[in-house]
Amino acid sequence: MAAQILVVEDDPDIQELIVVNLRRAGHIVQCAADSEAAHGLARAAVPDLMLIDWMLPGMSGIDLARMLRSDPRTRDVSIIMLTARDEERDKITGLEAGADDYMTKPFSPRELLARITAVLRRRVPQATEGSVEIGGLRLDPAAQRVTAAGAEVALGPTEFRLLHFFMTHADRVYSRAQLLNQVWGDQFFGEERTVDVHIRRLRAAMEEGGHDALIQTVRGSGYSFSARAR
Repeated sequence: MAAQILVVEDDPDIQELIVVNLRRAGHIVQCAADSEAAHGLARAAVPDLMLIDWMLPGMSGIDLARMLRSDPRTRDVSIIMLTARDEERDKITGLEAGADDYMTKPFSPRELLARITAVLRRRVPQATEGSVEIGGLRLDPAAQRVTAAGAEVALGPTEFRLLHFFMTHADRVYSRAQLLNQVWGDQFFGEERTVDVHIRRLRAAMEEGGHDALIQTVRGSGYSFSARAR
């Protein structure tokens, strides 16, 4: 699965190692050594995926991820955060900033390529599936659009996939492990807490129209989606 990938890494040796392996795998690669340059490149030609180092000169990789997610032109780009930080709170911070995945340095090129493949595979739900509407919330997979009472709801790609799964599997309870398997895929390497982060982001995006109540936390079990909650 060839893709256009933007590598944002200020260490020349690490950047070169990543680029060589990505190009060997058939990907088209651009590079940037700081957030400002990366944001300019991403806006000029939106890549399929960005690999972003957390510790960059000037603006951090975390702030860059937030900027990309807040920009309508780049909000759907897939992001993998690269960092030496390995504590759980750091991973949660990266995911909450908008990263689709999080890799701790040092990592093997083989693992990096596997994670890139997994993220790219789960970018878009099946476009052949029809629109679905529940409780005044409408999701159109082909147009990649969600509306609430006619007003557009801005979602990142992971939140879109999560909502799509919920709306096509309403009134059932799913554990975090089941959601990871169904929404992220069996090649996802992350932790179950990832689900909680994206549930929070999805609820926040739906809060203005009161549709956040459609997503129910089932204590000790997981989550469910039900129009009866409104």
